[in-house]
Amino acid sequence: MKIRIKIFFSLFLLGSFYNVQAIELPKVISDNMILQRDKAVIIWGKAKPYENITVKFKKQSKKTKADAQGKWQLALDPLAASDIPSLMEINGGEESITLKNILIGDVWICSGQSNMEYPLDRSLNKYTAPEKGVDAATEELAELKSKSNKIRYIFAEKQRTNGDLKSVGWVTSANDSILRKLSALGYFFAKEIHAELNVPIGIISTSWGGTRIEEWTPKTAYLNSKVFKDSILEKDSFKIDGMVPGQKFESMFLPIVPFAVKGMLWYQGESNCMIEDQQTYPEKMKLLVETYRSLLKNPAMPFYYVQIAPYAYSKRTKDKVKHTEEQLALFREAQTKCLSSIDNSGMIVISDLVDNVSNIHPSYKWEVAHRLALVALNKTYGKKVVCSGPTYKSFKVDKNKIILSFDNIAGGLKSNDGQPLNWFTIAGADGNFVVAKAEIEGEKIVVRSDEVKNPVAVRFAWNESAIPNLCNQAGLPAVPFRTNN
Repeated sequence: MKIRIKIFFSLFLLGSFYNVQAIELPKVISDNMILQRDKAVIIWGKAKPYENITVKFKKQSKKTKADAQGKWQLALDPLAASDIPSLMEINGGEESITLKNILIGDVWICSGQSNMEYPLDRSLNKYTAPEKGVDAATEELAELKSKSNKIRYIFAEKQRTNGDLKSVGWVTSANDSILRKLSALGYFFAKEIHAELNVPIGIISTSWGGTRIEEWTPKTAYLNSKVFKDSILEKDSFKIDGMVPGQKFESMFLPIVPFAVKGMLWYQGESNCMIEDQQTYPEKMKLLVETYRSLLKNPAMPFYYVQIAPYAYSKRTKDKVKHTEEQLALFREAQTKCLSSIDNSGMIVISDLVDNVSNIHPSYKWEVAHRLALVALNKTYGKKVVCSGPTYKSFKVDKNKIILSFDNIAGGLKSNDGQPLNWFTIAGADGNFVVAKAEIEGEKIVVRSDEVKNPVAVRFAWNESAIPNLCNQAGLPAVPFRTNN
């Protein structure tokens, strides 16, 4: 009897071992996935300890061996773009997994807080006047199943625990239950890039409303940072500006690593704008980008982001910090500085895409996506398209007026509504800024006020409520600025 029990128990343990140690793949490697073209593609997973693993895809056959913990990974050689569905076979000992309907193209990560998370099935022009047209998201949802099968998506559900993504894996447009949850911005970006390039496009949607940038950056990055490490006193439970770093990185981003991607889109900042420290945001963003590029083995990965929209922060009463009407301007200035500190980056301005400054979720996500697509088409894909609005270059004082010069005027400066230019202020040596008259003269703007006889500085859109009308001939809005920083 004892012998039978021992044999049964041994077989039970053996069976349990094999069940637990079967080949496992992360959710980001599944049927319907898009593999990144023209780069080494990492395939990884778990198996029995020391199991021999073979991955066959197209004409490639790659082999490796799992380590003592059963972890394994290997790299496929760079692949050319292909919209012909292919199979991938993963073999390990007696087990084999076949992944179906795989395409090769470009993969973009979409991450950030609620404006990136904002789903396709939520009315995107809730605060829009009826005369401004039908909600583009509503039109898309009505015809999802007829959309291109060459655009694929993986949606990461929110989770606080570490481990694999909480996701069903890659889906096509036929899975409208997932697409309804998907980042609207990511959806419209993929649609436009695919239409322009005619290559398969994959979107990895991983966002979380109300999150700060510190949460998306691992603790180790801050501990090893020359900028932040000296201010960290408790190495095990430290905080950065009152926030424990790395929480969303561990649960929402790390499971993607090291999946090969083309680039990353980032729409975040509202929550960081609500804290006292604005000036370290460029260093925080640079740290995030450098960390992600290293982990994804993509040192020049394009990183394109959205400058946050007008919003009445000063009207918030529940925040611990009392906000001023200029706090948003200071934060947007910090976001603009990121362009010079982060290589291969791009920023879009959406100060004109707001109908209600009391709504932190502005409308027109399809237009936000379009502007990000313009940046990608220009900077990543080499297309000759205008992707930036006017950016302040220099100023000159001429008696009682200040003359401003700009880059990125794209054929000239104009008012987007045909009205006089607005949201310019001017000040003398006393630093008292007053509303100014601003006029376009050729490729420059002349700013003056009868109240300021000897001006020394100009500010543009330097207020949380500013919805300015200055743009270039391409219709892209000017970047907010001040001449006296």
